[in-house]
Amino acid sequence: MPKVTKAPNMKGEFLVDYEEKVFEDVKAAPGEKALVTFHTVAFEGSIGFVNLLQATRLQRKGFVTSVLLYGPGVTLGVQRGFPTLGDEAFPGAQNFNNTITKFMAEGGKVYCCRFALQMLYGHGEGSLIPGIIPINPLDVLDCILLHRKDNAFILDTWTL
Repeated sequence: MPKVTKAPNMKGEFLVDYEEKVFEDVKAAPGEKALVTFHTVAFEGSIGFVNLLQATRLQRKGFVTSVLLYGPGVTLGVQRGFPTLGDEAFPGAQNFNNTITKFMAEGGKVYCCRFALQMLYGHGEGSLIPGIIPINPLDVLDCILLHRKDNAFILDTWTL
């Protein structure tokens, strides 16, 4: 059996070149829009959280950015906590709430389908993170189509 002679990795070491950027840093032209849609369940994978970070990044690049929560995606927008709302029962338990709140504080808009909120998940509008805009289920497609008409960048987030 060959002997390993390389020293173990140490805290603070770099394992990759994190400074090299291959592509230009794209910024939005004035008035350019972006829409990030979510049809995914909170905490069922990383995509919901990762694409909330992408929405924030799009906004910081100058895009007028909106988030659309529909179907199971509405679970990203409800207030949570344990033992009381706002409490973080374990590290990362408030990732969605904190990221959505920060996104809205920086000017982003978040829309949430009322049908999915009530019919699918048994929540009322009072369950939403303050600042989220509840919308009619018929507005879900129109929100997407209006962004398409405006030549917006659309990032669809789906999981099954």
